[in-house]
Amino acid sequence: MVQFIYDGTYQGLFTAIFEIYERKCKDASIVKENNLEALVFFDNIRIYTDAEKATRVMKGLRKKVSQECFTNIYRCYLSELKGIENTILQFVQYAFSSEQNIEDNFGNSAVLDVAQTARKVGREKHRFEAFVRFESIGETFFYAPIDPDYNVLPLIVPHFKRRYADQDWIIYDTKRKYGVHYDRQTEQVNEAVIDFTIDTTDLTPTGILFDPDEKLYQNLWKNYFKSVNIPIRKNMKLHLQHVPKRYWKYLVEKK
Repeated sequence: MVQFIYDGTYQGLFTAIFEIYERKCKDASIVKENNLEALVFFDNIRIYTDAEKATRVMKGLRKKVSQECFTNIYRCYLSELKGIENTILQFVQYAFSSEQNIEDNFGNSAVLDVAQTARKVGREKHRFEAFVRFESIGETFFYAPIDPDYNVLPLIVPHFKRRYADQDWIIYDTKRKYGVHYDRQTEQVNEAVIDFTIDTTDLTPTGILFDPDEKLYQNLWKNYFKSVNIPIRKNMKLHLQHVPKRYWKYLVEKK
């Protein structure tokens, strides 16, 4: 087996798929360059990302599947699950080899895996759009930490860009060590890097001073939440279905 090593980017993945076709490799797999355990027992070819090659594969794939299915492939990539690159490779190979649309053929393992994985990532996206809570670090500047199971930050940015277009904000993925900053003046989103404390359980970045009134607003919200709560109607089982416990650390009313 020939193993194609790519840089972990989405374009890098599709460059690797292009090279597999270009080299006519029938028995090939794709692996990220930092996955050293997988590099020992195979013939390895290092792939350098080429936007033109990646675009050619993407354009070809768009002709074979719907826009929704194409989006699902991107969501699969963002899942970062072990071996997901090869699931995507198998899906692409199946799509290119078939004259009919294959995206609903769930008898094929790659088609089924793509659909199921995309659904899981979509669920995570939806929950973080609902549960992200910003804290004020200035009059019009806000900060929110997240550490999702899947890399959903690129998927949730459009939602917050629409909803909070009148303020500057940062959403930072503490697990993957990157974030995005929205600038309301330019209406642009850029990648952000923040220096965090050594304690990896602490979601508070060093060098950021929260607004003195932030604690007051949080207490007001807790009191409001308490006042509208009806203890006799408490249904913890149903509550956990809608708000799983792992999201509680983002919610002011749960702290």
